[in-house]
Amino acid sequence: MTESVNIDIPVNFDSLGLAPELLKALTESGYTTPTPIQSQAIPVALAGGDLMAGAQTGTGKTAAFALPLLQKLLPLASSSASPAKHPIRALILTPTRELAIQVEESIKAYAKHTPLRSLVVYGGVDIKTQTPQLKTGIEVLVATPGRLLDHIEQKTLQLNQVQVLVLDEADRMLDMGFMPDLKRILALLPKQRQTLMFSATFSNEIKKLADDFLVKPQLIEVARSNATNDNVTQKVYQVEQSNKEALLMQILKEADAKQVIVFTKTKITASRLSRSLERTGIAADAIHGDKTQQERIKALDAFKAGSVTALIATDVAARGLDITDLPMVINYEIPSAPEDYVHRIGRTGRAGASGIAISFVSSDEEKYLLEIEKLIKRQIPKETVEIVRPSTKTSTAKPKKSAGDDASTSHTTKRVSHKKKSADPWFDQPYEPNLQKTTANSRASLSTNKAPVAALLGGLKS
Repeated sequence: MTESVNIDIPVNFDSLGLAPELLKALTESGYTTPTPIQSQAIPVALAGGDLMAGAQTGTGKTAAFALPLLQKLLPLASSSASPAKHPIRALILTPTRELAIQVEESIKAYAKHTPLRSLVVYGGVDIKTQTPQLKTGIEVLVATPGRLLDHIEQKTLQLNQVQVLVLDEADRMLDMGFMPDLKRILALLPKQRQTLMFSATFSNEIKKLADDFLVKPQLIEVARSNATNDNVTQKVYQVEQSNKEALLMQILKEADAKQVIVFTKTKITASRLSRSLERTGIAADAIHGDKTQQERIKALDAFKAGSVTALIATDVAARGLDITDLPMVINYEIPSAPEDYVHRIGRTGRAGASGIAISFVSSDEEKYLLEIEKLIKRQIPKETVEIVRPSTKTSTAKPKKSAGDDASTSHTTKRVSHKKKSADPWFDQPYEPNLQKTTANSRASLSTNKAPVAALLGGLKS
């Protein structure tokens, strides 16, 4: 059972009751005014109760749980080098590696003036590289569910002293099939703990999850559930699947876009599209589940640095990508799950900035579009665009024949083979199927041109 709560929004972080060490880190990071979700969630979390918080992506959910979490752990912080003095006291679960990395980076930034230690563990890299840091002791662990269970099985960590559990992007974890893993993990945690659930969307499954794992949580929503950001201009281009690639290249070139995330449904399409854009001179890279973690980090860093213009991504990247002032998102293929649309376009228009979200919709995708519009409770404007194609391609076009050209000098793609004359004219004569004539001629030739044979070989005497 959830209880809705409304909190007066403080005008700055000082009024939230945070420790000076945390406020100093916030100031150094350039944060002065809390966002609505931070203003409402932080006081509730500091009070110690369970929390179910919903907000649009890009509204500061990470700080909304990270700051109260660190505040609660500060009295237990130790500067001792002994691992026993640094047990895992807070566990943050995220659905993807990218989100886990970014959450832990925020934890480090906020806790830099405190003795609190943090670590992130995720799959796709050698588990042995993560074990030494775990053995030194950490208070805050950020993890993906699968890799956390790997460490539990190898007995490289213990969760019996966890006081705060955070489920970040909980709906995405359910979409990705993490429910069995979540149940195994939660069974290992102390029953007396605080649980904070953050998500951009609230489905019936999420509400059931809250009923199962949270105790009388307070519900906070700073925007309508499953809403899209008003700062994002949404539009749909109705185009057949076969024309999508040409339209994408046209939009990227006409808009002179510096940073665009292009979402596809499959890993194969993402890789193929990335290669096609590269061939036309558009700096592109792909990020999807088949890429190693090092490859994904490298592609993401290049995109953030501006050396990659178009980042082609599957939904593995729809959550957790935090790109400052990302101007445009393109749905090359719209998702079959309407909630994924909300998260995809939530990559742009963050922190009050404006953004554009364009979706390519073919005739067989119309049913998915209707489900998306039903979820967000609004119709997306439909537009048609003329795809400008080159009249001819340089590599395959034939040059026009001028008046002075003749057949011998005109260009052609057909090869002309020149028959080489043989040394003996007989081989160039046409085949004669008359066997009797051929035999008679052969005998006459043999009798006329018969050379003398030596007597010792049975030849006739001359």
